[in-house]
Amino acid sequence: MNREITLVVEDSRILSDICGINDDNLKVLEELLDLKIATRGNELFLQTEDKEKRELFLTLIKKIQEQLKRGRPAEPELIKTLYHNLLNEEKDKSDLFSETFLKIPGTVTKVYPRSLRQAQYLQAMYKYDLVFGIGPAGTGKTYLAVAYALQEILSKKKKKLILTRPVVEAGESLGFLPGDFAQKIAPYLRPLYDAMDSLISVDAISRLEENRIIEIVPLAYMRGRSLNNSYIILDEAQNTTKEQMKMFLTRLGEGSRAIITGDITQIDLPSRTVSGLIHASRILKPLQEISFVYFSAQDVIRNPLVKKIVQAYETENPNQ
Repeated sequence: MNREITLVVEDSRILSDICGINDDNLKVLEELLDLKIATRGNELFLQTEDKEKRELFLTLIKKIQEQLKRGRPAEPELIKTLYHNLLNEEKDKSDLFSETFLKIPGTVTKVYPRSLRQAQYLQAMYKYDLVFGIGPAGTGKTYLAVAYALQEILSKKKKKLILTRPVVEAGESLGFLPGDFAQKIAPYLRPLYDAMDSLISVDAISRLEENRIIEIVPLAYMRGRSLNNSYIILDEAQNTTKEQMKMFLTRLGEGSRAIITGDITQIDLPSRTVSGLIHASRILKPLQEISFVYFSAQDVIRNPLVKKIVQAYETENPNQ
């Protein structure tokens, strides 16, 4: 006969958060543990003879409650990451994931990593002057880089935030674009604005741009500049040439730090042109002052379908 485990949660709001919207979190727990979990009043209970599953369930609930007390919302991705960390007995890494977050000054916004790799990526930003985030779309590379950089400039640790990316069309010609220079390059830089829009208000972005604290420019306009006491993000770096990457890296001035993001499976350069990101990751890897963080399909945090799509392409082209 199965042994019933009952867990009493005194605060009904915490129990509701543990269960999630439409019990989505409970469904994830059931899938991960291969158990049926039910609620009754202010209790969670399950039936199983498996001692390891019972202990894992209790530990998971405890970990979720700890995160809730820290103000972190419970969501399926959080539960999956906590589960895999516990399953792999990666206590140190589990703590890293649980304790890492960003706070955007002047707002109530907190940004939490949604995977262990994201936590390692954020920690690398704290520790290194130059960080490479390499991996598929949907892993949060650009979003977290922008969030960290905003934390730095809004807390006045750096004087300026510069966001740049190469202006390369993704496999199709956009033809003639009307408008002035800013309007012509806007489509290429839109993803960087999207990341900022989700973190601070549009008015705040406009004020920071007017005061030249935030600058968003095409990579070609970085040549000849020396950037001091700044935080610089190079996005879509897979579309840089070797020469462009070298030019960008040598812009770093005194007190400046940089984050370089890219996806080497989505290179839009002419077929015989070597990606500056691939070249840099090869020749700079031995330098201990630089951190390389590699994401995989397992780290995709968008629609679950995106993860499956990325995995399908990786299976079809495992060496790309």
